[in-house]
Order: sequence, then C-alpha cells, then structure tokens
Amino acid sequence: MRNGGKKFRHELKYYINYNDYISVRNRIKYVLKLDQNADESGEYFIRSLYYDDIYDSALYEKNFGVNIRKKYRIRIYNMSDKVIKLERKNKVGQYVCKESATISRKEYYEIINGNYKSLVSSNHPLKRDFYWEIKNKILAPKVIVDYDREAYVGKISETRITFDKNLRVSYTDNNIFNENIATQTIIAMPKMIMEVKFNEFLPESVRKMICIDAEDLSAISKYVFCRVQKNNI
Repeated sequence: MRNGGKKFRHELKYYINYNDYISVRNRIKYVLKLDQNADESGEYFIRSLYYDDIYDSALYEKNFGVNIRKKYRIRIYNMSDKVIKLERKNKVGQYVCKESATISRKEYYEIINGNYKSLVSSNHPLKRDFYWEIKNKILAPKVIVDYDREAYVGKISETRITFDKNLRVSYTDNNIFNENIATQTIIAMPKMIMEVKFNEFLPESVRKMICIDAEDLSAISKYVFCRVQKNNI
C-alpha cells in the first residue's frame, strides 16, 4: 500500500503466552531465518525514547481510534551507539510506514539538552520535520521503553515475525545510554507480544504456521501501554 508517496506494510500484533510462542517459533524457524542482529541467545535488546506533544496526541489518538497517526522515537540496539536511529512511525489503520534517519551520539545528547542545530542544518526531511514538531507542537521526551526481541525474517513479501519479551519502562530518565536506569516491568514472561509484518501478502506457508486465536489479535502499542500503566499506578 502507498499513501502520500510512502510505502506502507501490514502489521499485525498478538498478545500471546509462552505455549503459543514455543509452538509458533518451532514451526517458523524452519522457513524463516533468525535476524542477523541476534546474539548467541537468539535475541537482541531494544531501547527507545518516545516523544509526544504537549497534548499527548500519540497517546490519545491511539486510544480514541484515530485512523491516521504518527509518533517519534530515538532508538538504540544492545546499548550500543554504533547505530542510533531517529524514527517516525506512521500508521493508517493496520498499515505501517517507518521512516528513519541516523544520528550520532553527540547529536543525540545535543537534542535531549535542547540544542537543535544539527536538526536545523540537516538536509534530511525527517530531521527537519522532527525539529518543526519540537518547536511548533512542543514535542518532548515522555518514556523510555525496553524489551528483548527475537526476530525471524523471510525474503517473500519481506516477511518479519518478532517476539518481544520483558517489556519494561522508565518514566524518570531520558538518557538511553544509562545502563543503570530504573525500569518497571510492564509485560513479563510467560506473556509477550508477537508482531507479524509483511508487504502485499503474507506467504501461505507462514500464515499456516502462526495459527493463533483471532481473539489474541491486538491493537497493542508498547508506547501507549507503558503510558497507560503509569496512569494506573
């Protein structure tokens, strides 16, 4: 699907238990490859700093079922600064388009400390859009979200199946490189989130292997889930 010149992918999310995970994983591992970023345990760590505006639009638009929405985040992997991504996730219904721009560790610290020179001087449209949102919609950091991901990929329709485990959140720190950050567990084992992403179609061989009850299909957003849990504390 294309919208506004951007390519969107299907994204389906399931809230599953450990038995479902073992069942699905044991089937798909024979037809999909383990993500190359995985370590010896078969997983990798993801940390994201999520932004929202003064009205918490990304939070409330999701809860109110707004069909077209977006959110910004800064993301790292395995606590490394080798790849730091500024991302914008655009959603139209169940379709997703993720745009990204690489930033340096120096740029990251400048941004969270209110120095936006690197964004203003950049030719990258995402960086300039991010700056516009900061200045005009008072976009600001809200939460850090952590989880461990086990991912499998296939070439046909760029199929990708991920199992996101041990969802954790920090409400008090914006430094994604703080290894001693205090986090609260939001979803713990044996529960986890399974995401199924693909382009035009999901290969039939894969579809048959991920037979999960339809009632487990969820519109869960890690960012929203973590924000809502804070309000419920």
